[in-house]
Amino acid sequence: MTRSIDYGNLMHRAMRGLIQEVLTDVAANGLPGAHHFFITFDTTHPEARLAGWLRERYPSEMTVVMQHWYEALEVGDDGFGITLNFGDAPEPLFIPYDAIRTFVDPSVEFGLRFETQESTEVDDDDDDDGEDGSDPPTHDGGEVVSLDKFRK
Repeated sequence: MTRSIDYGNLMHRAMRGLIQEVLTDVAANGLPGAHHFFITFDTTHPEARLAGWLRERYPSEMTVVMQHWYEALEVGDDGFGITLNFGDAPEPLFIPYDAIRTFVDPSVEFGLRFETQESTEVDDDDDDDGEDGSDPPTHDGGEVVSLDKFRK
């Protein structure tokens, strides 16, 4: 058997570390300037924690927004906990880094996309929800980096 370097998984791990570092700074210092995040995650991930009504409404994936109002941001080694506002109802969430599908900061046109080996399609459903009832942004001119194109 020929041994090879799995660059795709190494990049995914590095990019999840970048997200952890960014969120750790935000937890300590708040969001600087116009920065805000749209985070899409897999709601079926076994370690994702969210209210039953949210899981029913978003049975496969959900996009949340960290912008004007969030509380209790706690960043750990495996994921982060946060309380967000859904129609004036604060709801705690735990999002494992492994469940994140996209991480976008439209204020600086930065984005990451994590794709699995099994599927490289992106679900473009417009039923995403987030804090303050915001809709996901359009990404005019921004680039979302797909790491799977570097895999063998």
